[in-house]
Amino acid sequence: MQRVAEQLGKTKMSLYRYLPGKAELIAVMVETALDDAPEGGEDDWRARLTAWSYGLVEMLRRHPWLLEATVGPRLMGPKELGWMERALSALDGTGLTGAERMDAVVLLTSHVRGIALQSRAAAPSSAPEAQLLAALGTVLRDHGADYPHLAAATASSVGSGTQGQDQALEFGLDRILDGLEVLIAERARR
Repeated sequence: MQRVAEQLGKTKMSLYRYLPGKAELIAVMVETALDDAPEGGEDDWRARLTAWSYGLVEMLRRHPWLLEATVGPRLMGPKELGWMERALSALDGTGLTGAERMDAVVLLTSHVRGIALQSRAAAPSSAPEAQLLAALGTVLRDHGADYPHLAAATASSVGSGTQGQDQALEFGLDRILDGLEVLIAERARR
């Protein structure tokens, strides 16, 4: 609150006329930063969750401070709740229970947050996977024999022509959605 007050040229106590505390301030900041969740327009749950996931990672990349501001029990505003609602609604009619739909959204959110966290740690305007491969390459030149599986996987990534394309988001998202698809198909057979 003190830092915000200083940036506004106000006293800390004057902010309490508008907000009762830090939790409310953070909730307002999150609401202000969030866009509405993407529609995904299609009836296909997979396409809707894919659009949702890419929208979320883009927002987290634009506002990296949201990674810390949106964890744990806290006040949530209509936009943040709208993101959850949009993802859950994509799974409506799939045969998954409410708890399973919620777990699926948590799993997708965790994957997206992990990718956004890695992106934040990377140098600006550089692909996180390319940076990781470069850092590993330096170490593995001298110690590759100690880590043969890591050296082989890194060499394969470099040799595949996909180096630096940051495929982790798409790869993980596809695997998560593939698993959900199997579960949904299993439920449909019952």
